[in-house]
Amino acid sequence: MTGQPVGGEAVGGEAVKAFPAVRCEARLLVPALTFIALTVAAVASLGTPLITSVATSFHVSLDSAQWTLTVALLSGAVATPVLGRLGAGPHRRATILVTLAVVVAGSALTVLPLPFAWLLAGRAAQGVGLGLTALMMGVARDHLPEERSAAVIALISVVSIIGAGVGYPLAALLVELGGVRAAYGLGLVVTAAALLTAWRSIPEAPEGRSARVNVKGAVVLAAALVLVLFLAGEPSLWSRHLAVAVGLAVVAAVLLCVWVVIELRSTTPLVDVRAVRHPAVAGANLAMFVGGIGMYLLLTLITRYAQTPHGAGYGFGLTTFVAGLVLIPFSVLGFVGGKLTPRVRTRIVDPLLLAGSAVVVGGGFALFAAARSDLAELFVAMGVLGFGVGGFSAAMPGVILAVTPKSETSSAMSFNYVVRSVGYSLGSAVGGLILAAGTGPGHLFPDDSAYTTAALVGIGAMAITTLTSLALARRRPSEANP
Repeated sequence: MTGQPVGGEAVGGEAVKAFPAVRCEARLLVPALTFIALTVAAVASLGTPLITSVATSFHVSLDSAQWTLTVALLSGAVATPVLGRLGAGPHRRATILVTLAVVVAGSALTVLPLPFAWLLAGRAAQGVGLGLTALMMGVARDHLPEERSAAVIALISVVSIIGAGVGYPLAALLVELGGVRAAYGLGLVVTAAALLTAWRSIPEAPEGRSARVNVKGAVVLAAALVLVLFLAGEPSLWSRHLAVAVGLAVVAAVLLCVWVVIELRSTTPLVDVRAVRHPAVAGANLAMFVGGIGMYLLLTLITRYAQTPHGAGYGFGLTTFVAGLVLIPFSVLGFVGGKLTPRVRTRIVDPLLLAGSAVVVGGGFALFAAARSDLAELFVAMGVLGFGVGGFSAAMPGVILAVTPKSETSSAMSFNYVVRSVGYSLGSAVGGLILAAGTGPGHLFPDDSAYTTAALVGIGAMAITTLTSLALARRRPSEANP
Protein backbone atom coordinates (compact mmCIF):
# COMPACT_ATOMS: atom_id res chain seq x y z
CA MET A 1 0.00 0.00 0.00
CA THR A 2 1.39 3.39 -0.95
CA GLY A 3 0.20 6.94 -0.57
CA GLN A 4 -0.72 9.01 2.45
CA PRO A 5 -3.33 7.34 4.64
CA VAL A 6 -5.24 9.31 7.22
CA GLY A 7 -3.25 9.37 10.43
CA GLY A 8 -0.47 7.21 8.97
CA GLU A 9 2.66 7.74 6.93
CA ALA A 10 3.43 7.10 3.27
CA VAL A 11 5.40 3.88 3.74
CA GLY A 12 5.04 1.27 1.07
CA GLY A 13 4.08 -2.12 2.44
CA GLU A 14 3.62 -1.04 6.05
CA ALA A 15 -0.13 -1.13 6.43
CA VAL A 16 -0.12 -1.47 10.19
CA LYS A 17 -0.72 2.24 10.66
CA ALA A 18 -2.84 2.71 7.60
CA PHE A 19 -5.67 0.24 8.27
CA PRO A 20 -6.53 1.40 11.79
CA ALA A 21 -6.38 4.99 10.61
CA VAL A 22 -8.77 4.33 7.74
CA ARG A 23 -11.18 2.53 10.04
CA CYS A 24 -10.92 5.44 12.48
CA GLU A 25 -11.80 7.85 9.69
CA ALA A 26 -14.79 5.85 8.53
CA ARG A 27 -16.24 5.56 12.01
CA LEU A 28 -15.29 8.77 13.73
CA LEU A 29 -14.22 11.54 11.38
CA VAL A 30 -17.58 12.84 10.13
CA PRO A 31 -19.39 12.80 13.51
CA ALA A 32 -16.25 14.23 15.13
CA LEU A 33 -16.08 17.18 12.75
CA THR A 34 -19.78 17.85 13.17
CA PHE A 35 -19.66 17.57 16.97
CA ILE A 36 -16.68 19.93 17.28
CA ALA A 37 -18.29 22.56 15.02
CA LEU A 38 -21.57 22.32 16.93
CA THR A 39 -19.82 22.53 20.31
CA VAL A 40 -17.76 25.65 19.63
CA ALA A 41 -20.80 27.42 18.16
CA ALA A 42 -23.08 26.50 21.07
CA VAL A 43 -20.51 27.41 23.74
CA ALA A 44 -19.71 30.77 22.14
CA SER A 45 -23.44 31.61 22.08
CA LEU A 46 -23.90 30.83 25.80
CA GLY A 47 -23.56 34.53 26.58
CA THR A 48 -26.89 35.35 24.94
CA PRO A 49 -29.33 33.72 27.40
CA LEU A 50 -27.15 34.40 30.45
CA ILE A 51 -26.72 38.18 30.25
CA THR A 52 -29.40 39.02 32.83
CA SER A 53 -28.27 36.23 35.16
CA VAL A 54 -24.64 37.35 34.92
CA ALA A 55 -25.60 40.93 35.74
CA THR A 56 -27.49 39.72 38.82
CA SER A 57 -24.91 37.18 40.00
CA PHE A 58 -21.85 39.40 39.56
CA HIS A 59 -23.58 42.69 40.49
CA VAL A 60 -22.67 44.41 37.24
CA SER A 61 -24.75 46.44 34.77
CA LEU A 62 -26.52 44.85 31.84
CA ASP A 63 -24.16 46.70 29.49
CA SER A 64 -21.18 45.12 31.26
CA ALA A 65 -22.84 41.69 31.24
CA GLN A 66 -23.43 42.09 27.48
CA TRP A 67 -19.67 41.82 27.05
CA THR A 68 -19.84 38.13 27.97
CA LEU A 69 -21.28 37.71 24.47
CA THR A 70 -19.43 40.52 22.69
CA VAL A 71 -15.97 39.45 23.86
CA ALA A 72 -16.54 35.93 22.54
CA LEU A 73 -17.52 37.28 19.12
CA LEU A 74 -14.50 39.61 19.14
CA SER A 75 -11.96 36.91 19.99
CA GLY A 76 -13.55 34.56 17.48
CA ALA A 77 -13.37 37.11 14.67
CA VAL A 78 -9.74 37.92 15.47
CA ALA A 79 -8.66 34.28 15.83
CA THR A 80 -10.49 32.94 12.78
CA PRO A 81 -8.16 34.22 9.99
CA VAL A 82 -5.05 33.27 11.99
CA LEU A 83 -6.33 29.76 12.65
CA GLY A 84 -7.40 29.51 9.01
CA ARG A 85 -3.85 30.20 7.86
CA LEU A 86 -2.37 27.77 10.39
CA GLY A 87 -4.93 25.21 9.27
CA ALA A 88 -3.60 25.46 5.73
CA GLY A 89 -0.17 24.24 6.91
CA PRO A 90 1.33 20.98 8.12
CA HIS A 91 0.41 21.51 11.79
CA ARG A 92 -3.37 21.62 11.42
CA ARG A 93 -4.00 18.80 13.91
CA ALA A 94 -1.84 20.50 16.54
CA THR A 95 -3.58 23.80 15.87
CA ILE A 96 -7.00 22.21 16.43
CA LEU A 97 -5.93 20.48 19.65
CA VAL A 98 -4.23 23.56 21.12
CA THR A 99 -7.23 25.74 20.24
CA LEU A 100 -9.64 23.33 21.90
CA ALA A 101 -7.36 23.21 24.95
CA VAL A 102 -7.63 27.01 25.14
CA VAL A 103 -11.42 26.73 24.91
CA VAL A 104 -11.48 24.15 27.71
CA ALA A 105 -9.28 26.38 29.88
CA GLY A 106 -11.61 29.29 29.20
CA SER A 107 -14.60 27.14 30.10
CA ALA A 108 -12.97 26.30 33.43
CA LEU A 109 -12.55 30.02 34.16
CA THR A 110 -16.27 30.58 33.63
CA VAL A 111 -17.12 27.89 36.19
CA LEU A 112 -14.63 28.72 38.95
CA PRO A 113 -15.77 31.19 41.66
CA LEU A 114 -13.66 34.08 40.34
CA PRO A 115 -14.39 37.80 39.81
CA PHE A 116 -16.20 39.14 36.74
CA ALA A 117 -12.96 40.00 34.92
CA TRP A 118 -11.97 36.33 34.92
CA LEU A 119 -15.38 35.41 33.52
CA LEU A 120 -14.72 37.78 30.60
CA ALA A 121 -11.29 36.23 30.09
CA GLY A 122 -12.87 32.80 30.01
CA ARG A 123 -15.51 33.90 27.51
CA ALA A 124 -12.78 35.37 25.29
CA ALA A 125 -10.96 32.03 25.35
CA GLN A 126 -14.18 30.21 24.50
CA GLY A 127 -14.75 32.52 21.54
CA VAL A 128 -11.41 31.51 20.01
CA GLY A 129 -13.05 28.17 19.21
CA LEU A 130 -15.22 29.84 16.57
CA GLY A 131 -12.17 29.82 14.32
CA LEU A 132 -12.22 26.02 14.20
CA THR A 133 -15.24 25.73 11.92
CA ALA A 134 -13.23 26.49 8.79
CA LEU A 135 -10.53 24.02 9.88
CA MET A 136 -13.16 21.30 10.19
CA MET A 137 -14.09 22.03 6.57
CA GLY A 138 -10.46 21.77 5.53
CA VAL A 139 -10.15 18.36 7.20
CA ALA A 140 -13.30 17.12 5.46
CA ARG A 141 -12.12 18.32 2.04
CA ASP A 142 -8.69 16.73 2.44
CA HIS A 143 -9.67 13.35 3.88
CA LEU A 144 -13.07 12.47 2.43
CA PRO A 145 -14.12 11.61 -1.13
CA GLU A 146 -15.22 14.68 -3.10
CA GLU A 147 -18.96 13.99 -3.08
CA ARG A 148 -18.93 13.03 0.59
CA SER A 149 -16.82 16.01 1.59
CA ALA A 150 -19.19 18.47 -0.09
CA ALA A 151 -22.12 17.17 1.97
CA VAL A 152 -20.09 17.15 5.19
CA ILE A 153 -18.81 20.69 4.62
CA ALA A 154 -22.40 21.85 4.09
CA LEU A 155 -23.41 20.10 7.32
CA ILE A 156 -20.56 21.71 9.26
CA SER A 157 -21.63 25.11 7.97
CA VAL A 158 -25.21 24.47 9.09
CA VAL A 159 -24.42 23.21 12.59
CA SER A 160 -22.16 26.23 13.15
CA ILE A 161 -25.31 28.34 12.73
CA ILE A 162 -27.89 26.26 14.58
CA GLY A 163 -25.54 25.75 17.52
CA ALA A 164 -27.01 28.87 19.09
CA GLY A 165 -30.46 27.35 18.99
CA VAL A 166 -29.17 24.20 20.66
CA GLY A 167 -27.31 25.92 23.47
CA TYR A 168 -29.85 28.63 24.29
CA PRO A 169 -32.69 26.56 25.86
CA LEU A 170 -30.29 24.19 27.64
CA ALA A 171 -28.34 27.06 29.19
CA ALA A 172 -31.53 28.86 30.20
CA LEU A 173 -32.89 25.72 31.89
CA LEU A 174 -29.65 25.18 33.81
CA VAL A 175 -29.73 28.80 34.99
CA GLU A 176 -33.19 28.26 36.46
CA LEU A 177 -32.14 24.99 38.09
CA GLY A 178 -28.63 25.71 39.34
CA GLY A 179 -27.59 29.26 38.54
CA VAL A 180 -25.23 30.80 36.02
CA ARG A 181 -22.24 28.64 37.02
CA ALA A 182 -24.25 25.49 36.24
CA ALA A 183 -24.97 26.78 32.74
CA TYR A 184 -21.30 27.52 32.11
CA GLY A 185 -20.53 24.09 33.55
CA LEU A 186 -22.34 22.62 30.54
CA GLY A 187 -19.83 24.45 28.35
CA LEU A 188 -16.92 22.92 30.26
CA VAL A 189 -18.28 19.39 29.88
CA VAL A 190 -18.95 19.59 26.13
CA THR A 191 -15.69 21.39 25.28
CA ALA A 192 -13.70 18.75 27.18
CA ALA A 193 -15.57 16.10 25.20
CA ALA A 194 -14.76 17.96 21.97
CA LEU A 195 -11.04 18.03 22.86
CA LEU A 196 -11.04 14.29 23.52
CA THR A 197 -12.93 13.68 20.27
CA ALA A 198 -10.42 15.74 18.28
CA TRP A 199 -7.46 13.99 19.88
CA ARG A 200 -8.84 10.59 18.87
CA SER A 201 -10.25 11.44 15.45
CA ILE A 202 -8.54 14.36 13.68
CA PRO A 203 -5.87 13.18 11.19
CA GLU A 204 -2.67 14.94 10.26
CA ALA A 205 -2.71 17.32 7.30
CA PRO A 206 -1.41 16.01 3.95
CA GLU A 207 2.32 16.35 3.39
CA GLY A 208 3.78 19.14 1.32
CA ARG A 209 1.82 21.94 3.00
CA SER A 210 3.41 25.06 4.40
CA ALA A 211 1.86 28.02 6.15
CA ARG A 212 3.37 31.02 7.87
CA VAL A 213 1.36 33.62 9.70
CA ASN A 214 1.90 37.18 8.54
CA VAL A 215 2.17 38.69 12.03
CA LYS A 216 1.99 42.31 10.84
CA GLY A 217 -1.12 41.60 8.80
CA ALA A 218 -2.68 39.67 11.70
CA VAL A 219 -2.16 42.55 14.15
CA VAL A 220 -3.58 45.18 11.77
CA LEU A 221 -6.59 43.01 10.90
CA ALA A 222 -7.20 42.27 14.57
CA ALA A 223 -7.19 45.98 15.42
CA ALA A 224 -9.61 46.73 12.58
CA LEU A 225 -11.98 43.92 13.54
CA VAL A 226 -11.95 44.93 17.20
CA LEU A 227 -13.03 48.43 16.21
CA VAL A 228 -15.69 47.21 13.77
CA LEU A 229 -17.25 44.75 16.21
CA PHE A 230 -16.99 47.20 19.09
CA LEU A 231 -18.91 49.79 17.05
CA ALA A 232 -21.46 47.15 16.11
CA GLY A 233 -21.85 45.98 19.69
CA GLU A 234 -22.29 49.48 21.15
CA PRO A 235 -25.26 51.02 19.29
CA SER A 236 -25.69 53.57 22.08
CA LEU A 237 -22.36 55.09 21.06
CA TRP A 238 -23.88 56.12 17.72
CA SER A 239 -26.85 57.82 19.35
CA ARG A 240 -24.99 59.54 22.20
CA HIS A 241 -21.50 60.20 20.80
CA LEU A 242 -21.89 60.25 17.03
CA ALA A 243 -18.60 62.10 16.37
CA VAL A 244 -16.61 59.53 18.34
CA ALA A 245 -18.35 56.64 16.57
CA VAL A 246 -17.70 58.14 13.14
CA GLY A 247 -14.06 58.77 14.03
CA LEU A 248 -13.56 55.17 15.13
CA ALA A 249 -15.29 53.94 11.97
CA VAL A 250 -12.87 55.99 9.85
CA VAL A 251 -9.91 54.53 11.75
CA ALA A 252 -11.27 51.02 11.21
CA ALA A 253 -11.66 51.67 7.47
CA VAL A 254 -8.10 52.98 7.23
CA LEU A 255 -6.77 49.95 9.08
CA LEU A 256 -8.61 47.61 6.72
CA CYS A 257 -7.10 49.42 3.72
CA VAL A 258 -3.63 49.15 5.28
CA TRP A 259 -4.23 45.45 5.90
CA VAL A 260 -5.14 44.88 2.24
CA VAL A 261 -1.92 46.59 1.14
CA ILE A 262 0.12 44.47 3.58
CA GLU A 263 -1.52 41.29 2.33
CA LEU A 264 -0.95 42.13 -1.33
CA ARG A 265 2.74 42.78 -0.70
CA SER A 266 3.30 39.75 1.54
CA THR A 267 4.69 36.45 0.23
CA THR A 268 2.82 34.71 3.07
CA PRO A 269 -0.52 36.55 3.31
CA LEU A 270 -2.92 35.83 6.12
CA VAL A 271 -5.72 35.73 3.53
CA ASP A 272 -5.16 35.41 -0.20
CA VAL A 273 -6.68 38.77 -1.08
CA ARG A 274 -6.24 38.14 -4.81
CA ALA A 275 -8.34 35.00 -4.51
CA VAL A 276 -10.94 36.90 -2.46
CA ARG A 277 -11.25 39.32 -5.40
CA HIS A 278 -12.45 36.47 -7.65
CA PRO A 279 -16.02 37.41 -8.68
CA ALA A 280 -17.50 34.22 -7.21
CA VAL A 281 -15.72 34.63 -3.87
CA ALA A 282 -16.32 38.38 -3.64
CA GLY A 283 -19.99 37.95 -4.52
CA ALA A 284 -20.41 35.15 -2.01
CA ASN A 285 -18.81 37.22 0.75
CA LEU A 286 -21.03 40.19 -0.10
CA ALA A 287 -24.08 37.94 0.04
CA MET A 288 -22.86 36.54 3.37
CA PHE A 289 -22.30 40.02 4.79
CA VAL A 290 -25.68 41.49 3.83
CA GLY A 291 -27.52 38.23 4.43
CA GLY A 292 -25.87 37.90 7.83
CA ILE A 293 -27.18 41.32 8.81
CA GLY A 294 -30.71 40.29 7.87
CA MET A 295 -30.61 36.81 9.41
CA TYR A 296 -29.33 37.92 12.80
CA LEU A 297 -31.66 40.91 12.78
CA LEU A 298 -34.72 38.67 12.59
CA LEU A 299 -33.33 36.29 15.23
CA THR A 300 -32.81 39.27 17.55
CA LEU A 301 -36.25 40.75 16.85
CA ILE A 302 -38.18 37.54 17.54
CA THR A 303 -36.37 36.62 20.77
CA ARG A 304 -36.66 40.18 22.12
CA TYR A 305 -40.34 40.44 21.15
CA ALA A 306 -41.12 37.13 22.85
CA GLN A 307 -39.64 38.31 26.17
CA THR A 308 -41.30 41.75 26.16
CA PRO A 309 -43.83 41.86 29.04
CA HIS A 310 -47.54 42.30 28.36
CA GLY A 311 -47.46 45.70 29.99
CA ALA A 312 -45.77 47.12 26.89
CA GLY A 313 -49.00 46.54 24.95
CA TYR A 314 -47.54 43.62 23.00
CA GLY A 315 -45.17 40.71 23.57
CA PHE A 316 -45.60 37.56 25.63
CA GLY A 317 -43.45 38.10 28.75
CA LEU A 318 -41.71 34.74 28.35
CA THR A 319 -39.05 33.60 30.79
CA THR A 320 -35.54 33.03 29.51
CA PHE A 321 -36.08 29.28 29.28
CA VAL A 322 -39.42 29.46 27.47
CA ALA A 323 -38.02 32.09 25.12
CA GLY A 324 -35.22 29.66 24.39
CA LEU A 325 -37.79 27.11 23.28
CA VAL A 326 -38.81 29.53 20.53
CA LEU A 327 -35.40 28.77 18.99
CA ILE A 328 -36.18 25.06 18.64
CA PRO A 329 -38.00 25.50 15.28
CA PHE A 330 -35.00 27.53 14.13
CA SER A 331 -32.59 24.70 14.94
CA VAL A 332 -34.77 21.84 13.73
CA LEU A 333 -35.77 23.38 10.39
CA GLY A 334 -32.28 24.81 9.96
CA PHE A 335 -30.93 21.27 10.15
CA VAL A 336 -33.60 20.05 7.73
CA GLY A 337 -32.80 22.83 5.26
CA GLY A 338 -29.10 22.06 5.51
CA LYS A 339 -29.63 18.34 4.93
CA LEU A 340 -31.85 18.93 1.91
CA THR A 341 -29.45 21.33 0.20
CA PRO A 342 -26.77 18.78 -0.85
CA ARG A 343 -29.48 16.70 -2.53
CA VAL A 344 -30.85 19.70 -4.42
CA ARG A 345 -27.35 20.75 -5.52
CA THR A 346 -27.42 18.04 -8.18
CA ARG A 347 -30.13 20.02 -9.99
CA ILE A 348 -29.64 23.64 -8.94
CA VAL A 349 -26.36 25.57 -8.84
CA ASP A 350 -25.22 26.91 -5.49
CA PRO A 351 -25.80 30.64 -6.22
CA LEU A 352 -29.45 29.91 -7.04
CA LEU A 353 -29.72 28.00 -3.76
CA LEU A 354 -28.35 31.07 -1.99
CA ALA A 355 -30.94 33.24 -3.72
CA GLY A 356 -33.79 30.86 -2.88
CA SER A 357 -32.71 30.65 0.76
CA ALA A 358 -32.53 34.45 0.97
CA VAL A 359 -36.09 34.63 -0.35
CA VAL A 360 -37.18 32.18 2.38
CA VAL A 361 -35.56 34.34 5.08
CA GLY A 362 -37.29 37.37 3.56
CA GLY A 363 -40.54 35.43 3.88
CA GLY A 364 -39.81 35.00 7.60
CA PHE A 365 -39.46 38.77 7.91
CA ALA A 366 -42.76 39.25 6.07
CA LEU A 367 -44.53 36.81 8.40
CA PHE A 368 -43.15 38.58 11.46
CA ALA A 369 -44.13 41.99 10.10
CA ALA A 370 -47.68 40.92 9.28
CA ALA A 371 -48.59 38.49 12.08
CA ARG A 372 -47.07 38.33 15.58
CA SER A 373 -50.07 38.61 17.90
CA ASP A 374 -50.00 34.89 18.69
CA LEU A 375 -47.05 32.92 20.05
CA ALA A 376 -47.57 30.22 17.41
CA GLU A 377 -46.90 32.85 14.74
CA LEU A 378 -43.48 33.52 16.27
CA PHE A 379 -42.73 29.79 16.17
CA VAL A 380 -43.66 29.72 12.47
CA ALA A 381 -41.55 32.78 11.65
CA MET A 382 -38.60 31.30 13.53
CA GLY A 383 -38.99 28.00 11.67
CA VAL A 384 -39.06 29.77 8.31
CA LEU A 385 -35.94 31.71 9.32
CA GLY A 386 -34.19 28.49 10.35
CA PHE A 387 -35.04 26.74 7.08
CA GLY A 388 -33.71 29.65 5.06
CA VAL A 389 -30.56 30.04 7.15
CA GLY A 390 -29.91 26.29 6.95
CA GLY A 391 -30.14 26.28 3.16
CA PHE A 392 -28.06 29.45 2.85
CA SER A 393 -25.33 28.14 5.13
CA ALA A 394 -25.17 24.79 3.34
CA ALA A 395 -24.92 26.37 -0.12
CA MET A 396 -22.35 29.05 0.75
CA PRO A 397 -19.23 26.81 0.93
CA GLY A 398 -19.96 25.36 -2.50
CA VAL A 399 -19.81 28.80 -4.12
CA ILE A 400 -16.45 29.64 -2.54
CA LEU A 401 -14.74 26.25 -2.71
CA ALA A 402 -15.62 25.80 -6.39
CA VAL A 403 -12.82 28.26 -7.19
CA THR A 404 -10.54 27.57 -4.20
CA PRO A 405 -7.62 25.08 -4.12
CA LYS A 406 -7.84 22.36 -1.47
CA SER A 407 -4.82 23.75 0.35
CA GLU A 408 -6.60 27.10 0.83
CA THR A 409 -9.94 25.70 2.08
CA SER A 410 -9.44 26.73 5.71
CA SER A 411 -8.13 30.18 4.82
CA ALA A 412 -10.91 30.96 2.32
CA MET A 413 -13.70 29.79 4.61
CA SER A 414 -12.12 31.58 7.58
CA PHE A 415 -12.41 34.87 5.75
CA ASN A 416 -16.04 34.09 4.94
CA TYR A 417 -16.72 33.44 8.62
CA VAL A 418 -15.12 36.73 9.59
CA VAL A 419 -17.48 38.41 7.13
CA ARG A 420 -20.37 36.48 8.68
CA SER A 421 -19.39 37.53 12.21
CA VAL A 422 -19.27 41.19 11.20
CA GLY A 423 -22.62 40.85 9.42
CA TYR A 424 -24.24 39.21 12.46
CA SER A 425 -22.87 41.89 14.78
CA LEU A 426 -24.14 44.65 12.51
CA GLY A 427 -27.53 42.93 12.31
CA SER A 428 -27.79 43.00 16.09
CA ALA A 429 -26.68 46.65 16.14
CA VAL A 430 -29.14 47.67 13.43
CA GLY A 431 -31.97 46.03 15.35
CA GLY A 432 -30.93 47.80 18.53
CA LEU A 433 -30.74 51.18 16.80
CA ILE A 434 -34.16 50.85 15.14
CA LEU A 435 -35.85 49.74 18.35
CA ALA A 436 -34.08 52.47 20.33
CA ALA A 437 -35.29 55.06 17.81
CA GLY A 438 -38.82 53.69 18.27
CA THR A 439 -38.75 54.02 22.06
CA GLY A 440 -40.57 57.12 23.24
CA PRO A 441 -39.29 59.45 25.98
CA GLY A 442 -39.81 57.92 29.40
CA HIS A 443 -40.72 54.53 27.93
CA LEU A 444 -38.81 51.34 28.73
CA PHE A 445 -39.89 49.41 25.63
CA PRO A 446 -40.13 50.45 21.95
CA ASP A 447 -43.43 50.92 20.17
CA ASP A 448 -44.79 47.88 18.40
CA SER A 449 -44.42 49.71 15.08
CA ALA A 450 -40.63 49.80 15.57
CA TYR A 451 -40.58 46.02 15.11
CA THR A 452 -42.44 46.41 11.82
CA THR A 453 -39.91 49.01 10.67
CA ALA A 454 -37.03 46.69 11.56
CA ALA A 455 -38.70 43.83 9.69
CA LEU A 456 -39.03 45.98 6.56
CA VAL A 457 -35.33 46.85 6.79
CA GLY A 458 -34.61 43.13 7.01
CA ILE A 459 -36.69 42.45 3.90
CA GLY A 460 -34.57 45.03 2.08
CA ALA A 461 -31.37 43.33 3.23
CA MET A 462 -32.57 39.94 2.01
CA ALA A 463 -33.63 41.48 -1.33
CA ILE A 464 -30.06 42.73 -1.81
CA THR A 465 -28.76 39.28 -0.86
CA THR A 466 -31.09 37.66 -3.38
CA LEU A 467 -30.03 39.98 -6.20
CA THR A 468 -26.34 39.44 -5.40
CA SER A 469 -26.81 35.66 -5.48
CA LEU A 470 -28.71 35.84 -8.78
CA ALA A 471 -25.85 37.88 -10.24
CA LEU A 472 -23.48 35.10 -9.22
CA ALA A 473 -25.72 32.55 -10.92
CA ARG A 474 -25.75 34.53 -14.17
CA ARG A 475 -21.95 34.47 -14.26
CA ARG A 476 -21.97 30.68 -14.47
CA PRO A 477 -25.14 29.68 -16.35
CA SER A 478 -23.62 26.62 -17.93
CA GLU A 479 -21.43 25.43 -15.06
CA ALA A 480 -22.23 22.38 -12.99
CA ASN A 481 -21.79 22.19 -9.28
CA PRO A 482 -18.36 21.16 -8.04
